[in-house]
Amino acid sequence: MRTPPYLPFLDGPPGIAPGLKPIAPEAWLLPDTEAAAWLAPKRELMRSRRSDVFAAHEADAEMTEAATIVLAATGPAVGEWSTPLEVASATVSDDLCIMVRDAEGLWRLKAASLCTPTYWSLAEKFGKPLGGLHVPVPGGDPGLAVRISRIFDGLRPGLVLERCNWSVQPGDERFTPSSAPLKARAHTMQEADALDQLHLRVERQTIRKLPETGALLFTIRIVIDPLRAGLSTPRHVEAFAAAWQGVDPAMQRYKGWAAYDRLVGAALDARRNPVTSEGSTKDEAG
Repeated sequence: MRTPPYLPFLDGPPGIAPGLKPIAPEAWLLPDTEAAAWLAPKRELMRSRRSDVFAAHEADAEMTEAATIVLAATGPAVGEWSTPLEVASATVSDDLCIMVRDAEGLWRLKAASLCTPTYWSLAEKFGKPLGGLHVPVPGGDPGLAVRISRIFDGLRPGLVLERCNWSVQPGDERFTPSSAPLKARAHTMQEADALDQLHLRVERQTIRKLPETGALLFTIRIVIDPLRAGLSTPRHVEAFAAAWQGVDPAMQRYKGWAAYDRLVGAALDARRNPVTSEGSTKDEAG
């Protein structure tokens, strides 16, 4: 069991603020921590459900420029695809979304290869401005949209910004346009299985401005690990507990965490008080 590459709960509860931080350009897409687990299923999804995971409108130049930058970082194209954006998307586990500033100054989603949506539909969000993309995030419209729009406007080419969102889910599915099946599964799960069946879902996002077209390339990498792996030390256990319990009530409702509270509590108890098959207790978390 690997150590998860991202543990954003160590920084506290998820919040509303954008929380974007600059990273080195060479760390943008590589190493691709999810390639081994996800690239093959992603390519199959891109072929079998193209209408669900790809959309583009009047963004040919932007897709070509985005593909050129991605392929320069990831390596040669793999397979035959209908658009440059899909060519690039097939080389990396990250999803690729392109935002274009319209005549009114609004940033709109104009092209996307999106195979790992976290409880939203590309068909519902495509073409919408930032305000529409962030409903119903608490405080997301207009406050969050305005803040992010200012960041987008001022972003200079060559600078790469990164942020991480996180939650938990039962199982390791990545294509999750709806949370309903996951919540239904959680309702039937046994608390004794929580530590192994719950997974930490991290959404690692990056944004950069394309120098020629001025569009924004937004990448989304979904990183899935068993919650047990994320709670590998007493410090991680307590940090996770504090972040889970300290989240703002509005954000908790938005993320639907109430559906997992029972299981998270059981997982934390199991990590704090592991019991051997003989019935004695030992500190496995150390």
